[in-house]
Amino acid sequence: MMEERTMAAARMYGRNEIRIERVPIPVPGEGEILVKVASAAICGTDVRMITYGSAGIDESHPRILGHELAGTIAEIGPGVKGYRTGQRVAVAPNMGCGICDTCVKGNGHLCPDYKALGINLDGGFAQYCLIPREAVRGGNVCLLEDGVSFDEAAVNEPLSCVYNGFEQARIHPGDLVLVVGAGPIGLMHCALALMAGAVVFLNDLSMERLAEAKKLYPAIRLIAGDLKEGLMSGTRGKGADVVITACPVPAVQSQALELAALGGRIIFFGGIAAEKEPVPINTNLIHYKQLLVSGTTRASLIQYRRTLAFISEGVLDVKSMITAHFPLEQFPIALEKAHKGEGLKNVIVFE
Repeated sequence: MMEERTMAAARMYGRNEIRIERVPIPVPGEGEILVKVASAAICGTDVRMITYGSAGIDESHPRILGHELAGTIAEIGPGVKGYRTGQRVAVAPNMGCGICDTCVKGNGHLCPDYKALGINLDGGFAQYCLIPREAVRGGNVCLLEDGVSFDEAAVNEPLSCVYNGFEQARIHPGDLVLVVGAGPIGLMHCALALMAGAVVFLNDLSMERLAEAKKLYPAIRLIAGDLKEGLMSGTRGKGADVVITACPVPAVQSQALELAALGGRIIFFGGIAAEKEPVPINTNLIHYKQLLVSGTTRASLIQYRRTLAFISEGVLDVKSMITAHFPLEQFPIALEKAHKGEGLKNVIVFE
């Protein structure tokens, strides 16, 4: 009898319950690809899922998290075309049914029957990750240019989500843009806004994070202390043309309407935990200031490919956002750092 192949994986069993254990290595079936994971970055979504729990994950139904991943194709199932073993790839985690109107429009990430690696399918915090047929056929597996590292490819996933918000915000040269939250997501928002020629203000409660942001992007105008007072002072009382909430704080979403200029655009980017819903907002401010209030979640496949091209072509540097590496056995340490907001992107690496 052939011995079962196993791999190390970080599996979530419930709220604040993560175990590093041996599990069987998936065998790719018809149309599937097995990726040997090289880098998998920890995301705020991972922290939120572990902290507050996630539907469908419990003691009887554990899940391998990790939706920001890159690696090498290890095995190919029957019927796969266009790929071969040994190719370096990044994997967009979101996939739709492929046949509904939303998917046909190119928005599979918003599909009512959406699935995602590391969310409701096993993901990248393991030595190997199985890529379903739907993802292979849908174009989720993206080949990497030689100059793109696995780390950079892994963090392309959050960059693509930020780019979704960037497109929704319609940032123009000279716009006054306020980003609240100086974590990796906030800094990516700053980077794209600066690229578009905007004047960027950044606020955070952490002076350390603000100082690090200034080192990375000297053109950013920092706001410490009272947010409204600082913004109004810096914009001559106008407020921001675009307000982006890159933090999961209800009070910030409520205040965003006060911070926006007349005719401003507001993007609710940082998701709020279900336990903190609903968030009160003053709709009169939307009415009388003629504001456009929106939100974005995840990213389409074309957005994922565009931002991967930003990285491969040197349009945007994400290396500086990768501040720490950990082997899988140190996942709890990496998770704690992410939970405390220490550093920017914490990446789990595999040999």
